[in-house]
Amino acid sequence: MTDGEGRPACCNPSRPDSAVAVAVAVADPAAQAALESSAECSPSVDGMVRLEAATFLMGCQDRRWVVPGDGESPVHEVSLAPYWIDRCAVSNTDFGAFTAATGYVTEAEQYGWSFVFAGLLPPGFPDTRAVAAAPWWRQVHGACWRHPEGPGSGLEGRADHPVVHVSFNDASAYAAWAGKRLPTEAEWEYAARGGLEQAAFPWGEDIEPSGTRRMNVWQGRFPDHHTRPDGWYGTAPVTAYPPGGHGLYNACGNVWEWCADWYAPDYYVRSPRDNPTGPSLGTAKVIRGGSYLCHASYCRRYRVAARSSSTPDSSTGHQGFRCAADARPLHAP
Repeated sequence: MTDGEGRPACCNPSRPDSAVAVAVAVADPAAQAALESSAECSPSVDGMVRLEAATFLMGCQDRRWVVPGDGESPVHEVSLAPYWIDRCAVSNTDFGAFTAATGYVTEAEQYGWSFVFAGLLPPGFPDTRAVAAAPWWRQVHGACWRHPEGPGSGLEGRADHPVVHVSFNDASAYAAWAGKRLPTEAEWEYAARGGLEQAAFPWGEDIEPSGTRRMNVWQGRFPDHHTRPDGWYGTAPVTAYPPGGHGLYNACGNVWEWCADWYAPDYYVRSPRDNPTGPSLGTAKVIRGGSYLCHASYCRRYRVAARSSSTPDSSTGHQGFRCAADARPLHAP
């Protein structure tokens, strides 16, 4: 199985039936109307940071890090208009408020299954279909945002963890309800960099500066031995670890985050300088930031410049999102 662009699905498996369209589902026409009308509203500034107009160097050409074929180069200058972006990924509590208000049904719930990391499944869990290129990914029927590891699992103790098993379409629906949108890939990278030019991480070049843990990624021998130096096995709270220079929490690690852009590995060669929004068409959407499953032995995509992608209807236990908004006046919290 590949990730939508022909690459091995080591990090981000996509649904094998991704070409099949699945309609966005809400409970009733009134809820659909509420969802559509919310896009006309200004979002709340609460939980967001405003970033002023800026120019930065986007991408990476460091051969120690770049994953061949991901399209992180050439490094190019990008200018952005002012915008707002969430400090944290959307949490289970946030997403629960959305579904309660609208009756929204996620695509994982509609399909009846999602991808779950095998290490999170309980002992004796029945064998299910695995991803050939990444057997640690298992198809689990009943897995969804409410039941991250399938039937019998729940959100107890994870209210402040990032919502997972949400597709690009689910994330877009939430953003519209909140009066926001998903960030562009360029907006995401500038915000994640925290003001540091061409650094690997929001805090600099070292993965663990002065021996201090700064992100939730796999530690130990992947995929069968995790040393859990900070106690997390799976997702961590959305405010875990110190924020970067622009105030964003967990821009690296924890969960991959959906961006608005279609993905193309050669886009940086032709990207416009001002406010790039990605290719006009594509088969997969950009995801950024890496996740709790990233490990240097097979995936170094936990850097601020790293890119990956997934088809818009795909969902996994390590994919979430945060929202952005244009820099228009926002409601006070």
